[in-house]
Amino acid sequence: MAIIKSLVFACLLAASTALPPVAVGNTVQKGTASLTQVHNPKFVRNGPLELERTLRKYGAPVPHDLKAAVKRVRRARNQKRAESEGADDDDDDDDENDRGSVQNSPKSYDVEYLMPVSLGTPAQQLNLDLDTGSSDFWVFSTLLKESMINGQTLYDPNASTTADKMEGYSWKITYGDQSYSSGDVYVDTVTIGDLTVSTQAVEAAREVSEEFTADSDNDGLVGLGFGIINTVMPYKQKTFFEKAMPGLDSPVFTADLKSGAPGRYNFGYIDDGAYTGNITYVPVNSSDGFWSWVSPGFQVGTTGSFNSTRIHGIADTGTTLLLLPEGVCEAFYGRIASAKYDASQGGYTFECNDSTTPDFYFGTGNGQMIRIPGSYLAYSKIDTSSLRCFGGMQSDSGVGFTIWGDIALKAAFIVFDQGSERLGWAEKSLY
Repeated sequence: MAIIKSLVFACLLAASTALPPVAVGNTVQKGTASLTQVHNPKFVRNGPLELERTLRKYGAPVPHDLKAAVKRVRRARNQKRAESEGADDDDDDDDENDRGSVQNSPKSYDVEYLMPVSLGTPAQQLNLDLDTGSSDFWVFSTLLKESMINGQTLYDPNASTTADKMEGYSWKITYGDQSYSSGDVYVDTVTIGDLTVSTQAVEAAREVSEEFTADSDNDGLVGLGFGIINTVMPYKQKTFFEKAMPGLDSPVFTADLKSGAPGRYNFGYIDDGAYTGNITYVPVNSSDGFWSWVSPGFQVGTTGSFNSTRIHGIADTGTTLLLLPEGVCEAFYGRIASAKYDASQGGYTFECNDSTTPDFYFGTGNGQMIRIPGSYLAYSKIDTSSLRCFGGMQSDSGVGFTIWGDIALKAAFIVFDQGSERLGWAEKSLY
């Protein structure tokens, strides 16, 4: 089954094989690298916002009740922000510097864990989201109008002695709801952890729609999908991993994400101490640019039976929630005494401490199942005083495929083997 992401890429009309001379040539300083995420201290979990963001990312329709829930959340947060800024105005002049420092730190609600990334010479550090569900390396930049900036840290190509503008090149990402980001392309040095790529195509934003501006902790993305969906025109550019891959000891990267703690990405090797048992490899269909694979089925709790049903989906580190077919959601929430579809929240909710909440298992192959603890699936309280939680599993209705987001990925050790176009799944210690 071909998985089609509902992003409108104008550059799909352009040739995708040739690369301009300016982007050819590369230096990768190490054959391996190990990178640890940093926690976003201002992050506040919110289920409706995460679900809406995911549906928007994949061009799926946002149901009316979810739209209403998101509107209420944003109204409350805007009011809180306005009250906070009003309090700042009453403080002494030293707070002007305090506000400047806050603008250079992660903000509010979009991404819980980010990766420090250095761009240019001298290095400019931005906190970016490593996203296997996209293939662009794009950042907020000084090319943007002030009205499009909302606390993001900006990449300044003019301040980098190694930045080289790719004349005649541009990029544009347009989502299904017509939100967009676009701009110019530079070649510059990029370092993530100990891994340096000297000629990375950096997509510097010149325009972003208000949906991107609202995500004030989002300085940009490092796309780790397949380069076929990169949006640079007239020629697509390689992803950071594709540029780094020839200099790595092995053409793989691994994700060891954690629940309630920073996770780790390793490039060029597999840490045998990070998982238990064996790694089960499954083939990937990369024709649409994603880490697409098929799960053979699922099981709810330890007493349930394994449901043999092929679940087509993608492994997406850039999505928080786990989106599964409606029937799977009904099977899971049907086992929780307090669970219901809550129209006021636009999704499934249940009592956070409901003792009937089962673990959820999904198959990978060769009889292996990955266990997602029930506690992972109580994603966020519906408000600070509530005893009910928004479920970490929601329906993929309207998307067209399952999205194995961080709720699922945190329960496993995953190998992204781009050399062989396969995914490796292994169990690991979760506590």
